[in-house]
Amino acid sequence: MGDMTRVMSRSRTGRTFASVADLETSDSNSDSNVHQPGDKIWLRGRLDSIRVKGGSCFLVLRQGSFHTVQALYFKDKEDPEGSKKMLKYLKSLTVESVIDLEGTIVGGANVKSCSVQTVELSIERIHTVSRAQAQLPFLVEDAARSEAEVEASQDTDRPFPRLGQELRLDNRWMDLRTPANNAIMRVQSAVCQLFRESLYSQGFIEIHSPKLIAGESESGAGVFTTDYFGKTACLAQSPQLYKQMAISADMDRVFEIGPVFRAENSNTRRHLCEFTGLDLEMAINDHYMETLEVIHNCFKHIFTGLETRHAKELAVIREQYHSEPVTFTDEPCVIHWPEAQEILTEKGFDMGDGMGDLNGAMELALGEAIKEKYGTDFFMLDKYPSEIRPFYTMPDPDDGRFSNSYDMFIRGLEICSGAQRCHDPELVTEILKKKGIEAGEGLESYINSFKDGISPHAGAGIGLERVVFLYLGLDNVRKASMFPRDPNRCTP
Repeated sequence: MGDMTRVMSRSRTGRTFASVADLETSDSNSDSNVHQPGDKIWLRGRLDSIRVKGGSCFLVLRQGSFHTVQALYFKDKEDPEGSKKMLKYLKSLTVESVIDLEGTIVGGANVKSCSVQTVELSIERIHTVSRAQAQLPFLVEDAARSEAEVEASQDTDRPFPRLGQELRLDNRWMDLRTPANNAIMRVQSAVCQLFRESLYSQGFIEIHSPKLIAGESESGAGVFTTDYFGKTACLAQSPQLYKQMAISADMDRVFEIGPVFRAENSNTRRHLCEFTGLDLEMAINDHYMETLEVIHNCFKHIFTGLETRHAKELAVIREQYHSEPVTFTDEPCVIHWPEAQEILTEKGFDMGDGMGDLNGAMELALGEAIKEKYGTDFFMLDKYPSEIRPFYTMPDPDDGRFSNSYDMFIRGLEICSGAQRCHDPELVTEILKKKGIEAGEGLESYINSFKDGISPHAGAGIGLERVVFLYLGLDNVRKASMFPRDPNRCTP
């Protein structure tokens, strides 16, 4: 027993540490299990809880937020002095400390509160690797309760504390130890993996574009500026210009997963100043519908993969944050701008001349109507007015007031924006003038790449955190960001 000396890679102990997950199927009825009752093993994990009373101690060791096992110690009558020292040391342990524990597996247990329910460990040795402070910002147990559970306790003798968002985010490393929040990050990782899988299977390659650029990449979106050796540079608002230049370089199908920066003072539940973009661009033969079909296949792969391959993580999340699986159609569900205007007018919204962008309330109402009419949470809306789309958007061939652009929605909120791009250098220059945008240094190379010949193309930019936030039915996009950045937060 006792605190370990600071681990500084002086030497290797030769100890083999077991996984708590491997103990979840350990019992006396199977010879195929990794560990059997009677085996002596070492475990490293967090001290989830501990209770020392009289001559006994019960503790729970936690690994990776999801896996827990009970360990126990009883006073040894044959070694009263040693037992006294052990119990004193166990009393000194603090919750959330990282500990090493050696124990013997004991079968026949019935521990309902742990993921390992049929076996427990008899403690023989225990050491503290990293001691947590006694006064924590909050308890992981408190942070792991659902809002319904907290609310139901308020009229009882022992109401559970309600932890505010700022407290959680100030101590995000603690907040992410809860099973649900830890699982959200794993789902975020899974979305990236599934996105890559789908696009690789559809002939795409992954690119990595610069994030320091000479000018704005999105007209109308705020930019962060920085000094670049005496010149002013911007943090990229998207890889848009470089995706298109990749098409000019004969990389006909490209995607990127990378940071996106928006200096917009938007303090809402769905906006971040830095997020992760899932971007794609592809050459098309005739129509941007080719791109919508690719993206639809990609999202089908993501939605199906999450429910089948990550069911355990989803179950953990849904215990704290209730949601139902996203519904979607087999073929793309594409709603045209006039139909959306008609639906929203029927819902009582004043749509004016039909040329303005949709606000959040309109998007939610449209999502409800589409779900009722077509039975899907995931849909696409195309033919937005040209006035509200970026300069690189191809105009509609029949009515220049509209464009070959589209947004995509989950549960009535936008997760993706895209379009057929304007690949004609003369038309791009004309649109820039019409929008009052100077074709400065930042756009010169972009336009030149069209002058040297480029395939017609279309693409989209998807917000990773938005996808996770809406897929899981969370109440705030910050829950889907590891360390969120908004106008009021740049730490931790």
